[in-house]
Amino acid sequence: MRVALGADHAGFALKDTVRQAIEALGHDIVDCGTHGSEPVDFPDITRATCEPVLSGAADRAVLVCGTGQGAVMAANKLPGIRCGLAHEPYSAHQSVEHDDANAIAMGAWLVPHALVPDIVREFLDATFDDDADTRRRVAKLNALDELTPTTV
Repeated sequence: MRVALGADHAGFALKDTVRQAIEALGHDIVDCGTHGSEPVDFPDITRATCEPVLSGAADRAVLVCGTGQGAVMAANKLPGIRCGLAHEPYSAHQSVEHDDANAIAMGAWLVPHALVPDIVREFLDATFDDDADTRRRVAKLNALDELTPTTV
């Protein structure tokens, strides 16, 4: 599996731990930045990290920022991306199994380094349940992309 990995300056301290966890599982990395602790804007890193998923150059994306909140909000504005917030392993696999997530966000200030391998493994090993209930719910998620301010 090819995994796009991106972190803003607040997430940079956790990025190498995430990289090691992905590589330990035998997956390839598409490094989407940042490469240091100089300030960068999380929406830019999020977009750069999700674009390989949208183009097919990567299968999934892992985003790291300070809390994970900014990255998850930015990612979920991109049509075709479904991003879950994963600060522990259970949410990482549930976001794929029940919500067909193709990205997760983690908060470098919140996730203990010791949990990263479990979070990454659960996310990358998970598969979509693909039963009638989950297909119906994901279809409704996708339909939300079509809403305009006048239809809400």
